[in-house]
Amino acid sequence: MSEKKQDAFENARSQIKKAYDIMNTDNFQEWFLELISVPKRIIELQIPLQMDDGSFKIFPAFRAQHNDARGPFKGGIRFHPDVSRNEVKALSTWMTMKCAVIDIPLGGGKWGIIVNPKELSIRELERLSRAYVQALYKYLWPKTDVPAPDVNTTPQIMAWMMDEYSKLVWEYTPGSFTGKPLSSGGSAGRGQATAQWGVYVLDKILELRNDSIKGKTLCLQGAGNAGLTMAKLMVEKWIKVIWISDSGGGIYNKEWLDIEEISKLKQNKKSVTDYTWDAEKLDAKEVLYKECDVLIPAALENQITGDNASKVQAKLIMELANGPITPEADEILAQKGIDIIPDILANAGWVMVSYFEWVQNDQNFYWTAEDIQEKLKNRILQSAENVFDRAQENKTTYRVWAFIVALERIHAAMKDRGEL
Repeated sequence: MSEKKQDAFENARSQIKKAYDIMNTDNFQEWFLELISVPKRIIELQIPLQMDDGSFKIFPAFRAQHNDARGPFKGGIRFHPDVSRNEVKALSTWMTMKCAVIDIPLGGGKWGIIVNPKELSIRELERLSRAYVQALYKYLWPKTDVPAPDVNTTPQIMAWMMDEYSKLVWEYTPGSFTGKPLSSGGSAGRGQATAQWGVYVLDKILELRNDSIKGKTLCLQGAGNAGLTMAKLMVEKWIKVIWISDSGGGIYNKEWLDIEEISKLKQNKKSVTDYTWDAEKLDAKEVLYKECDVLIPAALENQITGDNASKVQAKLIMELANGPITPEADEILAQKGIDIIPDILANAGWVMVSYFEWVQNDQNFYWTAEDIQEKLKNRILQSAENVFDRAQENKTTYRVWAFIVALERIHAAMKDRGEL
């Protein structure tokens, strides 16, 4: 079957199965694999919304709660036209693995609404955000299910949702949502957490490989907040960004691209292809095939598949997006000798700072940005070394051992709680 017909959820299940088959499962209950391969609960609903012109529209929405053996369900809220039931199932599964591999006491979940938020006014966007909470608030609580922002959702949307939840439960509850503005109980350091974590991961993995980040060339797919922030931080590390793309296309200069100039374009809601300096303009997908030291997919799922993996020429790939490489592509890239730093390790910075925010909300005591950076760096060093060392010792990929680390921790929690 062509990989184009596979979906993200089947990819997530395949990744779990591959890791499970390599693990020493002699002391595992045989049904653990079945339990961890499906979400505990899927909620589907239709949200009616009155538009500014007085008409009504129905917006399909989903909530997937995958596993909470290690703590409350945790996951982002995605507003996107391509949201689907299986997408939120996949993303909730990856969230469970992500929280386990970085060893924080949270499980995995995901929210999604089928909507293009660019087509809504600010008033419509707020009403939709509040209506979503009204429909699902009985399944939420800071000790059971804690959402956060994701694609096309913002700190402002989290503030609206937290405010609506607080009204519905008659109590100010900042810990009901994370990723909020500082004025509403948000955490310092949240804005660049994903990118900063990614830099720490890449720096550490290269160090463990007896290599250095300095002087590397970087190709970046995706010019959103995480991707652009990553590019800025990389430039500070003396990495040369030579390729960057967004939905409008890509630009390439074998020497370097000016990231500050590109940031100004994005701030003005323009495409990277409006870049006026010396650069070759190409199709957005071409970024995946350029020769470079490090390739960072920072867009959506299923970007490198069995159909195009043979074209990839990067020496190392780090997944800043969720699920950008399919299992079939994994095999092809491994045969080509291209290592992958997997998403469940590489892009976990936001969930780590979300965890910090949740803890701060519970304590009503807030840390400084310096505190956050120090805690973030300490946690990534532990997580990266653990995955790297075990992958090297067992001569397998970083992804397989990241999943094995996660599965071992989830199994232990489920067994100790009597769920197995």
